[in-house]
Amino acid sequence: MNKALKDLIRISNLTGRDSTLVQGAGGNTSVKTEDGKYMYIKASGTALKDMNEYNGWRRLKLNSVLSIMTDESTARLDTYVRQTQVVNRLLLACDDKITCNVLPSVESLLHALLDRCVIHLHPAVVLAYACAKNGRAELEKLFKDYKPPPLWVPYANPGLTLAKKTSKLTDGYQKRFGRKPAILFLQKHGLVISVNGPDAALGLLRKVINRCAAKLKQPKPGKIKPVSQKVIADIKLQIQRAIFEATGRIFMINYFYDDAIAAFWRQKNAQKMLLPGALIPDELLYVNGPPMWIKDCDSKKIGGTLNSKIRKGRRPPVAFLVKDVGLFVAGTEKIATIVRDIVKSSFFIRTNASRLGGILSLNKAEQNFINRWKAKALIN
Repeated sequence: MNKALKDLIRISNLTGRDSTLVQGAGGNTSVKTEDGKYMYIKASGTALKDMNEYNGWRRLKLNSVLSIMTDESTARLDTYVRQTQVVNRLLLACDDKITCNVLPSVESLLHALLDRCVIHLHPAVVLAYACAKNGRAELEKLFKDYKPPPLWVPYANPGLTLAKKTSKLTDGYQKRFGRKPAILFLQKHGLVISVNGPDAALGLLRKVINRCAAKLKQPKPGKIKPVSQKVIADIKLQIQRAIFEATGRIFMINYFYDDAIAAFWRQKNAQKMLLPGALIPDELLYVNGPPMWIKDCDSKKIGGTLNSKIRKGRRPPVAFLVKDVGLFVAGTEKIATIVRDIVKSSFFIRTNASRLGGILSLNKAEQNFINRWKAKALIN
């Protein structure tokens, strides 16, 4: 197996097993070959933890990827037409023996601009700053001893737009400091580590995570009150009925309850913290925004709220938080587990962002972009 591919699989598996760093098929990794001709990168829709020598990656001709960035005709296209063309050109840039149309990550453009080994994840302890109104200032204070410093990247739509913004910022960074940034904080998106080797990347990742976590409020373990199976079953039925009345579809309802979930609703402003909407693309992609706060478990009231969202052109939430009872998630057990992890991460982010100047969520235009391009190929 090629050394670059071997390194890619190792860093992907190690980081992908930690649900505090990335959930579901989110995040992406890449390693360039030593001759600089090729880049191995995670395939879209693949979970990092599931990558192996046969599946979950593509090999791209680096020059072909970089040429997309400099093609002015692509830049002039309508946003959504442009994204489709970028995906097609990335497929054409693939140079491997994989015969099925497995898409390379659309963030391939971003990876191509950076150092040999790139890790892009969505750690909750980083997003607490990246989704806070004072997040950038707090990170600058937190990493003031780093020379050269991390690079802050204001939010941009995933894909070509993010790559172009990052390219401009990294060019300016390189002129100022004589090298590319090793740490990039992406507003409302995540963390990027960009260095020359896999061990250096993993080491720097851990340092950044530890430093960010040290200043944040962690959920306090509490005594979990047992909930009767009858109460849980009744709430499941009410939610299932409400979803059916609003959408005409029947979903299995899964139930989760632990310290992190209970710690969130114990806060006086818990309901208020859910109001700003989705914080990051993954929360919108998998959960359709924050969970619905439920006080009165009545199918008609729940269904009315779901119908109201649908009439406004929004997708109804798949997660429901019932105070003093737990988190209920509509979907298969596998999907529900991913949703649970994203929701718990969101609880942590919201709790801390509210202490760092306030919560900063995706605006309407940013949400519309993600909603229109819900396919995982765009996000991962």
